[in-house]
Amino acid sequence: MASHPSLLFHAFLFLLLAGDGEAATLSSPTAAAGVLNTTEFIRQSCDGTLYPSLCFTSLVGYASVVQQSDARLSQVASDFTSARVRSASRSLSGALASTGPVAGPRLRAALRDCSDLMSDAAEWAGQAAEALRGVENLVGPEVTWRVSNALTWMSSALTDEDTCTDELEKLAAPTGSADCWSKASEVYRRVRKAEKHTSIALALIHKLGF
Repeated sequence: MASHPSLLFHAFLFLLLAGDGEAATLSSPTAAAGVLNTTEFIRQSCDGTLYPSLCFTSLVGYASVVQQSDARLSQVASDFTSARVRSASRSLSGALASTGPVAGPRLRAALRDCSDLMSDAAEWAGQAAEALRGVENLVGPEVTWRVSNALTWMSSALTDEDTCTDELEKLAAPTGSADCWSKASEVYRRVRKAEKHTSIALALIHKLGF
């Protein structure tokens, strides 16, 4: 039985995301020209986001998968974002577990709230990525329904991340030991980076026409 194109695409996408993110070497001049065109497509698409440089450097390695498709670009961006949000969530949980009472009540409360928020954000981002899986092969109301859900869930992830960073920013001065504050600052940077990726994915999903 012939393999379904969608299954081949998703298998290839999984291999790329599981690896180091570098595109495969292309020997055909035509294929190489296609990648160059797709690279420019990604650059132009990223120009419509709040963080064009981060967007481009994060996604250009997947040019051979994107193939100048807005649907595939939004899916790749959503998968990439989901992975980054999960990583930030794990980092935050680890920081909370390692700080202990010495961190002080304000810092621990902020980390505890952020841990819950980022756990939810990881779930929302994952659901958004799943909603977009295979959407390039669909037509009609199913596309509208899936993209609408992806927008809702990715927006929810961004809201939770924004609330988390606000919680940490309220701590105007270091609280507790210097080591604990250093851990909190690192968590803040990771969450802020994940928040930027979420904003990028949301903007690219919007490009699908909603």
